[in-house]
Amino acid sequence: MPDWIGRLVSIAAIAAAGALLTGYVAGAGFAALFLFAFLVAAVAIGLRARSRLAKWLADPSIDEMPDDEGAWGEIYARLHRWLREQAASRASYSHALWRFRQAGEAMPDGVLVLDADDRIEWMNPSAEGHFGLTFKRDRGQAVTNLIRHPAFVAYLEAQRFGEPLLLRGQTESDRVLSVQLVPYGQHEKLLLSRDVTRWERLEAVRRDFVANVSHELRTPLTVLRGFIETLADAREGDAKLHRRSLELMGTQAERMQRLVEDLLMLARLEDSRYPLKEEPVDVPALVHAVVSEAEGLSQGKHRIEVRAEPVWLVASREELRSALTNLVTNAIRYTPAGGEIVVTWGREADEGWLRVRDDGEGIAPEHIPRLTERFYRVDRGRSRSSGGTGLGLAIVKHVLQRHQGRLEIASEPGRGSTFSCAFPATRLAPDPGHLAEVTPIRSG
Repeated sequence: MPDWIGRLVSIAAIAAAGALLTGYVAGAGFAALFLFAFLVAAVAIGLRARSRLAKWLADPSIDEMPDDEGAWGEIYARLHRWLREQAASRASYSHALWRFRQAGEAMPDGVLVLDADDRIEWMNPSAEGHFGLTFKRDRGQAVTNLIRHPAFVAYLEAQRFGEPLLLRGQTESDRVLSVQLVPYGQHEKLLLSRDVTRWERLEAVRRDFVANVSHELRTPLTVLRGFIETLADAREGDAKLHRRSLELMGTQAERMQRLVEDLLMLARLEDSRYPLKEEPVDVPALVHAVVSEAEGLSQGKHRIEVRAEPVWLVASREELRSALTNLVTNAIRYTPAGGEIVVTWGREADEGWLRVRDDGEGIAPEHIPRLTERFYRVDRGRSRSSGGTGLGLAIVKHVLQRHQGRLEIASEPGRGSTFSCAFPATRLAPDPGHLAEVTPIRSG
């Protein structure tokens, strides 16, 4: 039996006793009974409404809202409006929180939310990747129990919110992170992390580049200064010393000029504002011209063979010539006297392939991935004595990138090397003269 019915029975019994007593005393039995019935009905309605409200409040729902008349109906209506407003507010807050979490999860930077005791409350996927954490597993853990880098622990204890910290791994291949603490709320903190490995490596490349350029220029400048001082102190009329000094000074000046020219070429190739001057290039003729010039460097010490198909290329003649010259001169420098160098050009599998093969010293496998780095040399002493600048293969790589091509290197110590340049089919064109022969132009 519902609780309100039990209460109604108790109230009815008391009201009946009171009504009978009143009627007996006043002699108005009918009026007393009517009053009794009215009171019982009013109390019953109130108790029933109160019971329904208590039951609904135990598990409030807009869809199952009680519906009564009179004052109780007004109360229910106001409650209904309040519930709708609360539901809308909760939905708005939930949507805002969902959007915030979606935005946090999409951020490329890592975000760790820490409480006042530096325990993890939330993290985004980037933070998981940066620190090797998992939100479901590591939630509630002290961050210093999971990120144990001594520099990070000291940084967290020092509370230096105004400056970031660089976290480096133990090896050069490890990731480099920039982390920063940001305070908010009641002693909570955000730990922001960013992967700066690429920028750190670029900065290292820049530092190495400046150091290498300085070193490459310092050597010939030192030689020039030495000869200038020698000539200044030499006796007049010593023609042999003057001639020899001028020859060596000229050699060093040429070396500096080649270095400066290669640096300028690299700067142009890397500058996106420097447009690619495309034109039909007679590659067979270019190959023969470059080889003819390279024979002066060889001075007849090598056998140089050219095999070129009548295929033209839509490219920058200047850049293509620079790349080919670097490949051929490198082959001459690193091939002993009596060796053979073969330069081939042609179409293979819908691509244009330019290959320079030699039977020289060859290259160990561990050096091949780094050959296109600026100033990288397998044998520094041998490279400088041969007159190379250390920028040739870097130029080749950038030329091919600008022409949507690629460089492939195959080498074995003691058995020579093959440098292959592949160009896409979209840049290939037949020899215009050959095309005219097979497809005559008719007039009239």
